[in-house]
Amino acid sequence: MEILASRMLVRPADYARSVAFYRDALGLAIAREYSGGTVFYAGQTLLELAGHGTPEHPGAPFPVSLWLQVRDLYATQQDLHGRGVDIARAARREPWGLHEMHVSDPDGMTLIFVEVPEDHPLRRDSRC
Repeated sequence: MEILASRMLVRPADYARSVAFYRDALGLAIAREYSGGTVFYAGQTLLELAGHGTPEHPGAPFPVSLWLQVRDLYATQQDLHGRGVDIARAARREPWGLHEMHVSDPDGMTLIFVEVPEDHPLRRDSRC
């Protein structure tokens, strides 16, 4: 399987407090903001704080998901299913325009496989 990009996705208990911590206390630069989320540069990866949804595992010490971008989500779903991988949540288009599918690793961490459609803002150069 070809992974095009990845990031750590955190759904914090207090979104505003977490944004202030990563932005102001740690001084991480913002890669992009969207309605309900902030993505920070964190070295060779991205750290996304999502203010939408709820933590995947309420009460867990650190509710983290791994965000993995693929070229064709529906083909990836079919491939993983063929390999015997349980699909926790089938591929679908989300209200924010991305196509997402969820898989759980053996320890219960959520892997979010994502396809970015051609017309999505992530595909546009924000410098234009």
